[in-house]
Amino acid sequence: MPVRRPARTALAVAAVALLSATATACGDTGELRGAGPTTTAVSPAKLWPDLRPASSPAYPYDVATRATVRGVTVPGDDIRKVDPVDVVEAELKARPDDYGSKGAYHGTVDRMTECRPGGDRARCPLLKPYYRDLTGDGRADLTLGFRLYPTNQTAVRVYTVERHGLVQVLADNDAVVGVELAGRALIARSPADISGYEYRTTWLWDPGQRAMVFSRDEYLHVGDGRHSKTPSPSPSPAQSP
Repeated sequence: MPVRRPARTALAVAAVALLSATATACGDTGELRGAGPTTTAVSPAKLWPDLRPASSPAYPYDVATRATVRGVTVPGDDIRKVDPVDVVEAELKARPDDYGSKGAYHGTVDRMTECRPGGDRARCPLLKPYYRDLTGDGRADLTLGFRLYPTNQTAVRVYTVERHGLVQVLADNDAVVGVELAGRALIARSPADISGYEYRTTWLWDPGQRAMVFSRDEYLHVGDGRHSKTPSPSPSPAQSP
């Protein structure tokens, strides 16, 4: 950081002065001495310059998701006044192929009733909601997570308010071991297929597409063993401070 440069420079000058004084006391003339030959810099080598470029990506990847949430109102355009339970239930109704009796995530529907007053909060699949401005419009956006039963996956969703309506701007399902908000970026962490590594995906707001888009993915070394801990559902109130 620039503010630290003067301090580091002062320390370096003091160290040089101290070494010079010590060298003079030992009879050294103080002349510069060579540190040996410097390693020659090698420029990157471009391999196979005549290789024909691929005509299609190796695998499809949804880089952006955007959809208006039907049936959910936003009182006063304040997303904090929206009930997260209503938001999740709106998705369950809109996607019967995923959440119906034969859908991959049918178990989530059965447990959503536990998120209402009087239900067993320990069985509620909805995780704690978080509010932060991810779109850069100066207003808080809503980040939700809920378990996709009976699988070990977690749904990660981001919502914003546009024209008095609720709009979903990110939808990602994965075997998540952690989610982080860093500035206006959302980082999802998942177990990698390599022992001791973690797979991280970063999503950023794209003003052109009006959605959180896939920005970067990477394998990171996190230890000697593979992640085995999965997130557990936690109670989620209708409104969160």
